[in-house]
Amino acid sequence: MRLSGPFYAMLAVTIFAAQDTITKVIGSSYSPVQITMVRYWAFALFAILWALKSKKGFRQAIHTNHLWLQIARSFLLVGQIIISILSFAYVGLAMSQAIFAASPLVVAVLSVPLLGETVGWRRWLAIVIGMSGMMLIINPFGQELSPWLVMPVLCTITLGFYNIMTRIAGRHDTAFVSFFYTGVIGLIVTSIIGPFFWAPITPVDWLWLGGLCLTSVSGHYFLIKALALTEAVTVQTITYFQLVYELLIGYFIFTEDVTMVMLLGCVIVVAAGAFTIWREHSVKRANLKALKAAAAASQTL
Repeated sequence: MRLSGPFYAMLAVTIFAAQDTITKVIGSSYSPVQITMVRYWAFALFAILWALKSKKGFRQAIHTNHLWLQIARSFLLVGQIIISILSFAYVGLAMSQAIFAASPLVVAVLSVPLLGETVGWRRWLAIVIGMSGMMLIINPFGQELSPWLVMPVLCTITLGFYNIMTRIAGRHDTAFVSFFYTGVIGLIVTSIIGPFFWAPITPVDWLWLGGLCLTSVSGHYFLIKALALTEAVTVQTITYFQLVYELLIGYFIFTEDVTMVMLLGCVIVVAAGAFTIWREHSVKRANLKALKAAAAASQTL
């Protein structure tokens, strides 16, 4: 039976929520660099094995004319993962994921100077509303602010830059090429710096790390399957379910504080982000139709 793209997307989101839960469990016991390195061991092995199975042949499957772009975006992801581990450990799953939900808004803002895209007044309004929702989540006037709150905000900005660079890479390379270099370059970087942060790992925690590797690999695999079967706008929208998962996990498993003001902020951010994703997709589709119509008209002349 052929499963649908949204099913794979939902499966990936569920697995990523489990991955973040495991990260929260062990994140305060070991260096985030060490944890990230172990994750990349599995990630890179999966990417290499997949490339070796390619019908094109290994060298053709990983060919890129923009190696430095792939290296730069891979460095960004390594940093983003390290910051997210600190965020889960010291800020919490619920608060971190709520702030991460603003990532599509950051991408929309960055797309103007970095991609030369035009953002209309509707998306600018959604961005302003979404950022106000993020301020409700942080709630700077309703509690004593922790300096650790810088971590999820910085992570969101880093993720925005990573997504922009991935879009640029996507103009030249396939999704798999970007996936391969993400894993291999991440492996090289973390394996160089990781040993300086190494601490003995208990047998129980090796099991947790094994689960972290398994969820990382399987989550990315199902996400790639989802993107191959359905439009990216649908997949992006479904990923917001991860926020729902992690709010529940944070509240019921880790007894994190989830207030009504924070939930209201989450609703605003998700609504603004989903609108931004949908509007960008609609504009691109309309532009594509206009180009096709213009091409057809020129052929008839």
